[in-house]
Amino acid sequence: MSGAGLTKTARNVEYRPRLVRVTCGPVADTVTVKMLKGQSFADWTARADNLAHAFGALGCRTAIVRAGLLRLTFPRRDPLRKPLPALPIPQTVDLGAVPVGLCEDGTPWTLKVHGTHILGAGATGAGKGSLIWSTVRGLLPAIGEGLVTLVGLDPKLMELSYGRELFHRYAATPEDCADLLEEVVSLMQDRAALYGGHQRSHTPTIEYPFMLVIVDELAFLTAYQNDRDLKRRINAALATLTTQGRAVGVGVMALLQDPRKDVITIRNLFPDKIAMRLDESEQVDMVLGEGARERGALADLISPVPEIGAGVAYVRLETSPEPVRVRAAYVSDTDIRDMVAWLTDRKHDGDTLTLPQIQTSGEAA
Repeated sequence: MSGAGLTKTARNVEYRPRLVRVTCGPVADTVTVKMLKGQSFADWTARADNLAHAFGALGCRTAIVRAGLLRLTFPRRDPLRKPLPALPIPQTVDLGAVPVGLCEDGTPWTLKVHGTHILGAGATGAGKGSLIWSTVRGLLPAIGEGLVTLVGLDPKLMELSYGRELFHRYAATPEDCADLLEEVVSLMQDRAALYGGHQRSHTPTIEYPFMLVIVDELAFLTAYQNDRDLKRRINAALATLTTQGRAVGVGVMALLQDPRKDVITIRNLFPDKIAMRLDESEQVDMVLGEGARERGALADLISPVPEIGAGVAYVRLETSPEPVRVRAAYVSDTDIRDMVAWLTDRKHDGDTLTLPQIQTSGEAA
């Protein structure tokens, strides 16, 4: 504590923070500490790197337990260092907890898709495709039952087109993307008119399925689009969906490379955010919110080597300010084709699957 500058001296007496509890796990050690009076959370986050080296750990993440009490987490091994193979197609689907990968503590990483919107950002090669296809893979049984429909916007014509058969609606050109988004907005407004005065939340049914709009490269449609009218239409449609779609069963998952405010003006309308490998430290807070990097979300330090860093990310949920380090499973081209074949076979065979009660309060682990 003295070497890290976290002690105080008064009248030749050195006062040190008090150690409250130590918990040693298979992956990380957790240390609960009572701060000295007059210290702030920022004093500790600024010295997280000093503490990590002092304890011989891979890093140090800080979190507030309550006033005056901090939790320091020291990872000692990295279960996310190796790529994760595609997860098995689940037998049933929980839209509040879709399995997409692994958390740093070794527990499954599950993603809530119903009743929220998700924004993911990452540099080229960061593994955004793994996030998309792992989510789609976890939804396959519900897609087969007609309780979930996917809408794909693929302006790069590279990512979503490979599994195009999995999407109920698909668009690639900016004109088609604008038209499709406006169709979804119209559907959403029709649902809202139907629900008004009768119900306040959405439960997926065959008649009114949960609709997930996946946008592979959001910036291409919202910032780099030369046609001003198309840009205006797309921005207006996305703003409408992200402000009104949650209650009526319409969710948006948008991915992009550049998270600057002039590139995406509606990023604050996405409750749940995912930062994959980013180019600059300032971009971390742009994606995850102010103070995320100080709390240990070092997305700019994720390895650019695909075998080590592709799919690794930090997640910050609407319900929690603490970032969680995760890795999405890698879904190969072969896996995607197998997913298409699996879904096609199920539809032809007429098999039925049971979707459990939808949980709208699920969170990423």
